[in-house]
Amino acid sequence: MKNQYVLGVDFGTDSVRALLVNAHTGETVGTHVHEYARWKQGLYCDPEQSQFRQHPLDYLEGLEATITGALANAPADVRQQVAGISIDTTGSTPVAVDETGLPLALRPDFAENPNGMFILWKDHTANREADEINQLAHHWDTDYTKYVGGIYSSEWFWAKILRTLRVDEAVRQHAFSWVEHCDWISATLTGQTNPLTLRRSRCAAGHKALWHDEFSGLPSDEFLTQLDPLLAGLRDRLFTQTYTADQPMGTLSPDWAQKLGLPAGVVVGVGAFDAHMGAVGAEIEPYAFVRIMGTSTCDILMAPNEEIGHRLIRGICGQVDGSVAPGMLGMEAGQSAFGDVYAWFARLLTGPVRDLLGPEAADTLNRQLIPHLSEQASRLPVTENDLIALDWVNGRRTPDANHTLKGAITGLNLGTDAARVFKALVEATAFGSRSIVDRFIQEGVPIRKVIAIGGVAKKSPFVMQTLADVLNQPIQVAQSDQACALGAAMCASVAAGVHPSLESAQQAMGSGFDAQYQPRPDRVALYETLYQKYLKLGGFVEGTPARQPLAASAV
Repeated sequence: MKNQYVLGVDFGTDSVRALLVNAHTGETVGTHVHEYARWKQGLYCDPEQSQFRQHPLDYLEGLEATITGALANAPADVRQQVAGISIDTTGSTPVAVDETGLPLALRPDFAENPNGMFILWKDHTANREADEINQLAHHWDTDYTKYVGGIYSSEWFWAKILRTLRVDEAVRQHAFSWVEHCDWISATLTGQTNPLTLRRSRCAAGHKALWHDEFSGLPSDEFLTQLDPLLAGLRDRLFTQTYTADQPMGTLSPDWAQKLGLPAGVVVGVGAFDAHMGAVGAEIEPYAFVRIMGTSTCDILMAPNEEIGHRLIRGICGQVDGSVAPGMLGMEAGQSAFGDVYAWFARLLTGPVRDLLGPEAADTLNRQLIPHLSEQASRLPVTENDLIALDWVNGRRTPDANHTLKGAITGLNLGTDAARVFKALVEATAFGSRSIVDRFIQEGVPIRKVIAIGGVAKKSPFVMQTLADVLNQPIQVAQSDQACALGAAMCASVAAGVHPSLESAQQAMGSGFDAQYQPRPDRVALYETLYQKYLKLGGFVEGTPARQPLAASAV
């Protein structure tokens, strides 16, 4: 059998990586990682205002660098046997484009304007706009939020667009349409970026842009105009049809084929979000709860449409037919900050060191800090009187999105040290995960296994063991440390016709699992008590009664 190869390209928050894989065996032939240069310098971002923007040049430079890097050490004949490329990205990360599909920031007059750049998933500058969308939708004849858990988020497509149009007259004048990151990169590779004709991702549109067959596509122009006249007519400059990630976007353009040293006929698949392709790479199956654990978390479930499709699941990030795999209802949840909680605490401790002793000393401490705190925290006992923290330092994504919420820590005294605070923060992120699991179960969606991927899952046994204890569930960790890119490669193999389905691609290319964490019975009962306190603290901070948890045995 002739070898065929596929490329999966994974655009994360800080960097992009490409994975070159044998489509028949799953063997990794090459890989390369590129950090975004401008993002690394903190350009165009204002964390105090929750403004996070990324320049399209960071993406284009990374796209070329990672693919050529992954191919660099491969045998010469491999290039001619590459059948497909697929892209996953963060999301919702939209950008304003002109009539040709060019992001405004690639024009000289917008080159330094953050509003002409990609608005990163974790940008929360549109909290007001999200609230307005919710208020109107809940009083409209059709509740357009019904398939996204009933609550629209400031992290998503329409809120970001509306806020940008309101604050930037130049963008209002020059933005013809808007495109998600995963769609734009895939279209760029084909050379066909016309926003009216490029194939839009079902995953991105359904989870973030309120697209659904029931609505004949996107929310009506009447709804959008009532929301704000600035949106009048925009629906007609967006899209009606969407496509699943097993389908082709097109073929590699001659220009990109030359840049990458690949044949022009290579198929480019329709893009999707990193979490959904990561779930594919983690060998998701019906009712498996896949946690993509990095700076934030995305949680992905899928189930047969005929079994779950009739349910409306409250407070999640959407339920979309085909967002993970065709024929399956894809469900998304997650936490706005997970690893970011630990990174915040590290910055809190190392900031004065940087100021007083310089960047070298601070960087040295920073590299050692989290492993050291994890080791110290793992030795601490768990008691009913431990500190309780909330994981909402970047707001709450699910259940029940509310990005105006803040974090909190209670129980501090003069004996509290850094390890105890760190332990409480890790437990808080686990409790936030537990609340998501509870919500799915309460809504009638069973969870039959838990799978973890991502940097935290691979690097932090302390975090993973705490999570297993809090969930009272075994957790399998996928062997691949690039599961999102691997999932993108699997999608590419189907789009290119190498495999007939994602299931067959998973069977041929899956990496399996290399770790499993079992819940410790003595910790499970203690964490149940602490979880109740977490819920009460959350209710107090939010100003609402605590959500009623499930009994530990039900999780």
